[in-house]
Amino acid sequence: MRIMIVGAGQVGHHLCEKLSVEGQEVVLVDRDEKKLRKLERDLNILPVHGSAASARVLEEAGIRNTDLFIAVTDSDEVNLIACILSKQYNVASRIARVRNEDFYLSGEAHTEKTLDIDLLISPDIAMADEIMTLSQLSDAFAVADFAEGQVELLGYEVFKRNPMVGITLHKMQAMQRQSNFLIVAISRAGNTIIPRGDDKIEPGDRIYLVARKKDIAEVESHFHFTSKAPKKVFIIGGGTIGFMVAKRMEKQKISVSLVEEDPKRCEFLTGQLEHAVVLNCDGLEAHDLLEEGIDQADLVISVTESDTTNILSSLLSKHHGARKCITKINRPDFIPLLGKLGIDVALSPRLVAANMILRFVRGGGKIVSVATLLGSDAEVMEIQVSDSAKFQDIPLKSLKFPRNAVLGAISRKGKVIIPSGETKLKEGDNLVVFFAKDAISSVEAFFG
Repeated sequence: MRIMIVGAGQVGHHLCEKLSVEGQEVVLVDRDEKKLRKLERDLNILPVHGSAASARVLEEAGIRNTDLFIAVTDSDEVNLIACILSKQYNVASRIARVRNEDFYLSGEAHTEKTLDIDLLISPDIAMADEIMTLSQLSDAFAVADFAEGQVELLGYEVFKRNPMVGITLHKMQAMQRQSNFLIVAISRAGNTIIPRGDDKIEPGDRIYLVARKKDIAEVESHFHFTSKAPKKVFIIGGGTIGFMVAKRMEKQKISVSLVEEDPKRCEFLTGQLEHAVVLNCDGLEAHDLLEEGIDQADLVISVTESDTTNILSSLLSKHHGARKCITKINRPDFIPLLGKLGIDVALSPRLVAANMILRFVRGGGKIVSVATLLGSDAEVMEIQVSDSAKFQDIPLKSLKFPRNAVLGAISRKGKVIIPSGETKLKEGDNLVVFFAKDAISSVEAFFG
């Protein structure tokens, strides 16, 4: 597939990195020649210097032969103009990133239809969605849905006193009355391990497990995790993300305190929110926040425009007793470092938006959906089994499954199966497969 990406910022960089590794033909258009040259050195891409709002530049970049057009510059106007221009050249699919919330007032689907764009991405809406999902399971640092919401991929940190420390995965599975979860990956000291039966859980490991949604409470009890939906939440930053999350949490009857430094913005928030308490103060003023009860918070969400403020306010909250923090980070390179500082969940709006685009790009054919896990070099893919003789009546233990990949769950005719070595695949099964980034080609080849 020939993919043209407009914008060499962090979203464009992330997309180029992922798609070029998979062998896609990637063309990158940007006005910053220095960024283009750097990415050309690091990645297998074709750089084109110029503005994507110019038909001449798009023609020079080969728009006539492009299958997918992705506009992710920092300018909404450039992204929309470039997508409209690309339509004249019969590009099959068009994606645009748009920040201005006015585009979404009439509903996302209506806006996409009006502009004739296949996918409209708002980093702020994507972040709010991610935060709301993560807020419901307090002990988990990662959550992703598969099999139409029946299967959950969950990430947990295992601490020293957890009774599962030192136990092999094989023994752990034998302790279950029925197979209701599968550990599909372990993140240890910055490395992602696709485990086998004789691997053991070590203190400080971040484990990823797959379970049926209905079994989550039982699985958490097995690992001595105690997730709860939050009752008291502090949001640091009253921008678009903070406002959207506060509005949604109000509907769930959650007690929300929204901290915003700008008095004029506070007036707007007070007029728009019905029950949330709006506090006009600095997110780093410990005295003011403690007076309002941040030490009793179940969850603190730091979403200002400053990475420094977000990191420090999260650390301050945790120091004074807040149970969990979710921290917005604009520089995704910092995400792997923040866990060591005690920050529970770090999210980058740019990476969240890029991952939504990747799910769309790979969502055709046998690949149903994809999730890229932030802070990890691994992905999860939901794949439909085609009619292939190599799968018929053969147990999983006898299949030469790709190295650095593991099958976490099977969705079959509305039912979810957590597989064992004896499980056999059938045509039409949807498989949730977890794999390290170096295994994606072999996984796709294995499933045809």
